[in-house]
Amino acid sequence: MKLGLGLYRHMLNCENFQFARQAGATHVVAHLVDYFRGGAGHAATDDQPLGTDWGWGLAGDPDRLWTLEELVALRREVEAAGLTLEAIENFDPAHWGDILLDGPKRALHLENVKTILRRLGEAGIPVMGYNFSIAGVAGRTRGNYARGQAPSVGMEGPYDLPMPNGLVWNMVTDPTAPSRPTGTIPSATPGQLWNRLQRFLDEVLPVAEKAGVRLALHPDDPPLPAIRGQPRLVYQPSLYQKVIDLNPSPANALEFCVGSLAEMTEGDIYETVDNYSRQQRLGYVHLRNVRGKVPHYRETFIDDGDVDVLRVLAILHRNHFRGVIIPDHTPQMSCAAPWHAGMAYALGYLQAGLQSLKVP
Repeated sequence: MKLGLGLYRHMLNCENFQFARQAGATHVVAHLVDYFRGGAGHAATDDQPLGTDWGWGLAGDPDRLWTLEELVALRREVEAAGLTLEAIENFDPAHWGDILLDGPKRALHLENVKTILRRLGEAGIPVMGYNFSIAGVAGRTRGNYARGQAPSVGMEGPYDLPMPNGLVWNMVTDPTAPSRPTGTIPSATPGQLWNRLQRFLDEVLPVAEKAGVRLALHPDDPPLPAIRGQPRLVYQPSLYQKVIDLNPSPANALEFCVGSLAEMTEGDIYETVDNYSRQQRLGYVHLRNVRGKVPHYRETFIDDGDVDVLRVLAILHRNHFRGVIIPDHTPQMSCAAPWHAGMAYALGYLQAGLQSLKVP
């Protein structure tokens, strides 16, 4: 197992790459979508996007995909700090939103995804994380939820407000939509959403395989059966198996988020980790701790929640997981660098856990 750090777009700089290496990480998972662009309800330097009823912020330029040149440049900058760029996390809704909605630009957006996968392969980036969800990561709240009144995120009840047109995956794809009456997006059925994922995987996995890139699916966050009137796919641990069974391609992998899985109302988190790691389906692992279940949970410090993180590491080690683990979220700490301090604490804890297992 290898220790990594996930960095949002505004955090992709030499200082944070050096911080990651100093804290013991060897790998980076990079977000190229700017979740904070033009949004409300958060500052551009926040450690996690929360947003408003109009989502996190503005999606990117629909006519400009990430170029091979910028992907290679990012990889080289990461490598210059002594790290490896393991994955890009999340497609931009502007590039693939009509795949989720089954909209009129679906064919174009499929070609966008295929182009991105080819470019990742050419750039030497082996994993593309994604979240196949119409509503996206929505409904979370912020408060002094963690030990010592540390700021963290959680959920304080269902989030059922209908989605307005122009909003996909909790980001605004039509910049004019918030200023005019738009109507709402019709609710899909669970069957329709699963069919959209099936068609997506069948069409893009051959391209991913040829490019040498694994597509890794994040479970729903927060893991409720529906949010904003839209169905979710993987809101219980057993539903990950349905994703695996949709397509046998080795490129059909899991962005295995232990925090989201622990928030689910069914299943045993240790049996879940054992089951999917034995199948060798994990692209990379998000490892944070939480207290409670949806729709009422809180993210905690890594040593202070319902999950025995060291037991999770031991299961992964026993099942020969050799991929990257990142502390995807952490409470902020009371100091001049709240995010850095929180992440340094989480990375140190994980590093000690790996050393106790004698992970090479």
